[in-house]
Amino acid sequence: MSSLKLNIAFPFILIFFMYCNQKSTKTEYESDTGTALENQDEVAKDYSTIFNSENLLAWCIVPFDAKKRSPEERINMLNELGFKSYAYDWRVEHLEEMAEEFKFASENGIEVKAVWLWIDVNTDTPGKLSESNEKMFSIVKDSGLQTQVWTGFSANYFEGLSDEEAVWKGTEMVEYLAGRIGEIGCHLALYNHGDWFGEPANQVKIIEKLPDYKIGIIYNFHHAHEQIDRLPEIINTMKPYLQVVNLNGMRKEGPKILTIGSGDQEKRMIDQFLEAGFEGPFGILGHIEDADVQMILEANLKGLKSLYD
Repeated sequence: MSSLKLNIAFPFILIFFMYCNQKSTKTEYESDTGTALENQDEVAKDYSTIFNSENLLAWCIVPFDAKKRSPEERINMLNELGFKSYAYDWRVEHLEEMAEEFKFASENGIEVKAVWLWIDVNTDTPGKLSESNEKMFSIVKDSGLQTQVWTGFSANYFEGLSDEEAVWKGTEMVEYLAGRIGEIGCHLALYNHGDWFGEPANQVKIIEKLPDYKIGIIYNFHHAHEQIDRLPEIINTMKPYLQVVNLNGMRKEGPKILTIGSGDQEKRMIDQFLEAGFEGPFGILGHIEDADVQMILEANLKGLKSLYD
């Protein structure tokens, strides 16, 4: 008799067990989903604080401006756009007004986040820089400006060298520059500008050979089209030294300069930096010689905002 009761009851016991298990699984799934949504809300909230005026700087706005603004006009433009800082790129013709610009920026609460330095094998060697580069050093020193010096190398500096030879030659020059830049109260940062030196892994090899110097890395989207698929690995390599990331609209096929928000890669790339824990500062490019740089900056700011609206 008891055996008969058990046989009758078994299907009901099995159904009850399956129901409880399903309910338990659903509850766990719902809990995980809720956590994921909370994290998404948290990330979205972070975007609004990360991309604010305190964490954005303007870049490539001095030579790249069809209006050829004076120092006063340029600083007024930055104030109008809400920028609190910028990096100063220059050509020989800007040397005469450089000191004036640094002074006017300081008086108007605009930080000069960096000054540009370009190294060419035909004019620059350890111990002797070009006349224009020496003039820049003199101006920065006399102005009392303490900032970063973003340094790019021409491809000709490493042309024809093996990887080992390039590391040795690069280290020799970077050590010299780090010393010179330190003497005027500034810090050296290496800038990816394509070719051998444009690979952050090569920059890191040089930095690691100079542990006594504080040397950073500035990463530029507009010189990184060939690195898009390798970006997570690159971020991991350079992250201990990364100081600024300059943004750009990105498609693998180019063009080199594209308004932020007009590409199909830049949001994913920005997210990869954020996910790796880098939260700025971020640079906003001008970089179009035949356009009003204010319009270019405005378009890039609008495009960046559109990515996270």
